[in-house]
Amino acid sequence: MDDQTESHEPDSDEDDFGLPARLFDEVLDAVEAGDAARLDTIFEPLHPADIADLLEQIDARDRRALLALWKGGMDGEILSELDDNLREEIIQSLAPTELAEAVRELESDDVVDLVEYLDEDQQAAVLDALAATDRIAVEKALAYPEESAGRLMQVEVVRAPEHWTVGEAIDFLRRSDTLPDQFYHVMLVDPRMKPVGYVQIGRLLSKSRSTPLRDITEESFRTFHIEDDEGAVAYAFNQYHLISAPVVDDDDRLVGVITIDDAMNVLDEEHEEDILRLAGVGGESELSDSVRETTKQRLPWLAVNLGTAIIASLVISLFEETIAGLVALAVLMPIVASMGGNAGTQSLTVVVRDIATRDLTTSNVWRVIRREVAVGLINGLAFAVVMGIVGLVWFGSPMLGAVIAVAMVINLVVAGLSGVVVPVVLDRFGIDPALASGTFVTTVTDVVGFFAFLGLASVILL
Repeated sequence: MDDQTESHEPDSDEDDFGLPARLFDEVLDAVEAGDAARLDTIFEPLHPADIADLLEQIDARDRRALLALWKGGMDGEILSELDDNLREEIIQSLAPTELAEAVRELESDDVVDLVEYLDEDQQAAVLDALAATDRIAVEKALAYPEESAGRLMQVEVVRAPEHWTVGEAIDFLRRSDTLPDQFYHVMLVDPRMKPVGYVQIGRLLSKSRSTPLRDITEESFRTFHIEDDEGAVAYAFNQYHLISAPVVDDDDRLVGVITIDDAMNVLDEEHEEDILRLAGVGGESELSDSVRETTKQRLPWLAVNLGTAIIASLVISLFEETIAGLVALAVLMPIVASMGGNAGTQSLTVVVRDIATRDLTTSNVWRVIRREVAVGLINGLAFAVVMGIVGLVWFGSPMLGAVIAVAMVINLVVAGLSGVVVPVVLDRFGIDPALASGTFVTTVTDVVGFFAFLGLASVILL
């Protein structure tokens, strides 16, 4: 009994969701042994997202060996879950027939997401594997601008005439054998195929058969144009709590539908890009990236940072005699710059987030500026007291404590101001604030911090 009970206890290193650590060892052991049957057994119960995670987390050599052994195992759902860079690598390793078979059962929007970055031969192989109607839909979607609603939508739409009743709609759904695998609304259209509303499936099933569909439409209904930016679409889904929404062409006719999963994927990707760009590592850095790709992404911004660091060093060089006359300045000046840089990054992070979510507008930007300056002033005064005491106790100089205290106040106020102004100005000029703001804010706080501290010291102490 004890042994049986013990065998059902979860491993201590496993979470309720995701991949247990032991699974990696089992997979790699099967690959090393060349045991394809064992590999199939391991992968069979796993969700496509978990298989994608596993492929992303093992190294390139093991991944190539796994794919060579697991012939025919890759399917479209796994490809859809992969990071873009790794997906391209794996797609290139598949034979055209394997790739075509993998995507055959996907919805049109997922097929578009897969084939839009393939070379012509691979695109042709995938398109040839699709049914004629699906191929036409994918080719049409590929003609829309990148990162547009037309690329994001799926053409599989459940539609009904606006004059139908609940009973007629239910009968239609039961008879149809071409429904999408998942759908959330029945789109109501007028005789010209223009969407006029939609009905949620739950409401459809809860009403009597005689109820007109137009009487149970949702107030959240709104449409998107095929050329609308996908970022704006994702924002609208998040802002207005949409589940799905119709997409229309230039004549306002229904051509497709965007669902919440695709919209949230866009939102997640944009948030990830902003986080990566704030750190200066590019917007497409992935765990599976090679050394060459990672270096290529990071080197340009490190070069920019080097240039800005040289600017800060030039400011320090202006006060060589001041530093030589009082060595304590060299000990304390990194503190002023570091505090300013951290305070600026705090303001910057909040403001970039608010710009991305469209919460920061021309109507409230001045209020945000006043708030961040006030926060910088209060924090500056608080730490000025601390550093004043440090200067007095450490170096026995009340005036040195006063100098670093004043410099601290100045730099934290400037940090709060630049943390708002820099990203707002960059955004006004069409430059991604997440990508460029950090470097500029750090430069401002370093230059101001060094200049304020060393300048005050040269006037007051020497």
